[in-house]
Amino acid sequence: MRGRSVSPVFVGREEELAALAESFDEAIKGKVTAVLLGGEAGVGKTRLVQRFAASRTAGGAHVLFGGCVELSTEGLAYAPFTAALRQLVREQGPAAVAGLLPEGAERDLARLLPEFGEPSRDGETETGRARLFEQFLSLLERLAEHRPTILVIEDIHWADRSSRDLIAFLSRNLHTPQVLIVMTYRSDDLHRQHPLRPVLAELGRVHGVHRLDLPRLSRDEVAQQMTAILGRTPAYGKVDTVYERSEGIPLFVEAMLESGDECTFPDSMQDLILGCVERLPEETQRVLRVAAAGGNRVGHALLAAVSGLSDVDLETALRPAIMGNVLQIADSRAYVFRHSLIREAVHDELLPGEHQRLHSRFAEEISKDRTLVPSDRAAVELAHHWYGARNDRWALISAWEAARKSSKAFAYTEAVPLLERVLTLWDRVPDAAELIGCDHTGVLERASEAANSGGDADKASKFVKAALSQLDETREPGRVAQLIVRRAGLKNSKGQAGVIDDLRHALRLVPENSLDRAEVVTPLSRHLMLRGEIEEANELIIEGLRWVREHGDRCLEGDLLMNRALGHSLNGEIESTIAVNEQALAIGREEGAGRLITRAMGNNIDALLDMGRQDDALRMAEHGWTVAKKYGRLRGSGLFIANNWAEVLETLGRWDEAIEIVDTALSHGPVLRTRYSLLRVRADIALARGELQLVEGILAEVGVSKNRPEEFVQDIISNARLLIGWHLTRGEPGAALGVAEQVLSQPKQSSKAMLGWRLLALLRTVCDAAQDTERERAAAVRAQAAEVAAMLSVIGPVVEAYRLSYSGDFDAAAAAWERLQRPHNQSKTLLRAASVAATAGDREGAAVRLKAALPLAKALRATPLVEEIEMLARRVGGLQEAQEPSELLTPRELEVLRLVTQGRTNRDIAAELFISAKTVSVHVSNILGKLGVTTRGEAAAAAHRLSLLS
Repeated sequence: MRGRSVSPVFVGREEELAALAESFDEAIKGKVTAVLLGGEAGVGKTRLVQRFAASRTAGGAHVLFGGCVELSTEGLAYAPFTAALRQLVREQGPAAVAGLLPEGAERDLARLLPEFGEPSRDGETETGRARLFEQFLSLLERLAEHRPTILVIEDIHWADRSSRDLIAFLSRNLHTPQVLIVMTYRSDDLHRQHPLRPVLAELGRVHGVHRLDLPRLSRDEVAQQMTAILGRTPAYGKVDTVYERSEGIPLFVEAMLESGDECTFPDSMQDLILGCVERLPEETQRVLRVAAAGGNRVGHALLAAVSGLSDVDLETALRPAIMGNVLQIADSRAYVFRHSLIREAVHDELLPGEHQRLHSRFAEEISKDRTLVPSDRAAVELAHHWYGARNDRWALISAWEAARKSSKAFAYTEAVPLLERVLTLWDRVPDAAELIGCDHTGVLERASEAANSGGDADKASKFVKAALSQLDETREPGRVAQLIVRRAGLKNSKGQAGVIDDLRHALRLVPENSLDRAEVVTPLSRHLMLRGEIEEANELIIEGLRWVREHGDRCLEGDLLMNRALGHSLNGEIESTIAVNEQALAIGREEGAGRLITRAMGNNIDALLDMGRQDDALRMAEHGWTVAKKYGRLRGSGLFIANNWAEVLETLGRWDEAIEIVDTALSHGPVLRTRYSLLRVRADIALARGELQLVEGILAEVGVSKNRPEEFVQDIISNARLLIGWHLTRGEPGAALGVAEQVLSQPKQSSKAMLGWRLLALLRTVCDAAQDTERERAAAVRAQAAEVAAMLSVIGPVVEAYRLSYSGDFDAAAAAWERLQRPHNQSKTLLRAASVAATAGDREGAAVRLKAALPLAKALRATPLVEEIEMLARRVGGLQEAQEPSELLTPRELEVLRLVTQGRTNRDIAAELFISAKTVSVHVSNILGKLGVTTRGEAAAAAHRLSLLS
């Protein structure tokens, strides 16, 4: 038996170690979040990371280790994070770890480790997973407050979907100094369809995530490795042989040296790796085959039970493998293969019958005593081994149990394939329904729920469709109604039509005066409100509130109240909106329902903005974001709050802050409707700044430029407003008028300040711009707009400011916008007021207004508005500071000369600059004299030659 073949000396990797050290130093400053370390199998990723971790530990850092295992792909969710959490509990104890988290947060972690007590009973499946993510983020942030913290996650090519999502979440959101995540993966395993590839692509775009590729060893480094292993300098020819055949992969160098002085190279890599195993005693090889069936890591007690050996006999059998460095001893009396490639090679050598028997033995022993494996792994281990044993009956039962455990831990993406396994095995197990206590349709229902909660709407829709095909609505109307409601929700999330039709169908199936009916009325009334069907929605809400109050369902009551508040908002009844949302908020706080609390807060941010209470809206937005994080609703209501927060900042002219909020929210992957809302805020700012290419891209994505049909009043009006602004900025008043005609043809309008009245103010601008070229069409639009205005209510200072703009009282509107601290609107209305004054011959009054408007527009970097103000200022004069002075000509003479070079007559110039033709004639005579020319053509040539107009 040969000795250890691992080099006692760390060979090479100076550049990679330096890169890791540099990333760590940047992480200390909060500039780097994560490092992705890729390399081929056997190239030395683990040893490099261990070397780096040891050096940082010596420097006072806290290093947590977590590894992914092949079992992760079969439903073992959050494996690396559970391992790191278990290490932390061993080091500090569960009470100390719980003390690092917000109050009660440890109950979420109890879903992964029983040391934290009873799991929370939160039934909001769509928020539990997000909240769990937030707890891990908070834990790392709190750990970093005490000392630098490094989380090492190995082999993420085996990571389960939930772990991949959590990795992406932490990489995007972990901006706290003194935290670094180091992740390793096999680059040669990433085939085109590998699930890690899109994650790596996404992380590659995240600021603060570094990529590091670990190359093979050079010839000199292989020679150093051989010298360290052999204890002497190898012959030159031997180094060449080993280097050429191993191709610089350290694991293969070790395997070749284990083969003896000949350094023979077998026909395959598997044979090379197995060489170290085949030189061991036969009994040792047998036990290694047993261990390989158990995974890369297997406990002593479990291995003894499966192998049938006593403790002493097992230790005797394993000692040669440990001495030969095939196996290593881990904590908790467990054994791990030195490298996963060794385990894979041994496992692949199992005969088919041997493979099934061993998996069956593991399943049997774990079934007898689940303490043989970590508590969080028992269900998944059983599902894995019974399936490997080809025992359909127990494979089905264990997959069902493992799916339930995964869902309980918010690992919905891991539950789905387990439930699919149950469905696959169903026809092979005659009494399947009795064994698991659920019929085939029920499994489909569970699968649709898990897929929906995991964010896979397409797969969830397929499960719903399959379940509905097995049900008769005359026999099980309530069950069918629940599935139809789910289908409607999936359609809504994908922006598909037919949501209302589905919900009406579901309503017909459920009995009156029941909670089932209220559960249908809640989404139906909300969608009707959003479509502007306020009267019908209110009737349903009154009915629904009566039922839920009779049955005592406070959360449904809160939902219905917020639907009622939505109707008040669309009608412009802002005080009622705030009051009703406050009622829902109070219910949410009494019930501890984060969904109600965060949705009510998000709604009132919008209402406070419509009331002109922007300071209160800002405070609520900042607080709401924090509350959303606390309740794990960041990607749901939290992003809705972020959108409304950005809208407040946009109206206040704090555009750069608004852009930052939008970008942050978009990085969290919001649902489609929230994404579109965020993009509209970004488009408003881009339009105001003249960033037309960006606006064009957003209009295309949102579907505005493709005339994609919309159902909701808010979407219809917001899209129309953006498209009108786009055409006006491009100098296309006729096209803008066409959009105005289309939006006015919609049967539903809104008295909401930021919808109906904001649109009407814009329509005034469109008609004024198109007046000269499209007089009849503009007049028709004015008439239609007047009819709409007569139907809308006027409540609150924001509506009043927009009404003043619409009615043409621009000075009063500018004063109103100034009181409301909305600089862009103030500057625009000052420009409109200046234009009216100039047309009336009040050039001095126009100049005064323009002087007030210009600095507001410049501070916002609203380039199109600045250009409009300066253009009008050149026409009326009085803004000398905005002109480039000339030694020859006055600012007014420069303006006249500019128009002369365009071939304009004195009459044209007079109309353009709001002065008389006689005054123009005087200016022209002065210009000719100062330039020393006699004709207008010569004056134009001199202007270009002297660059007077550049």
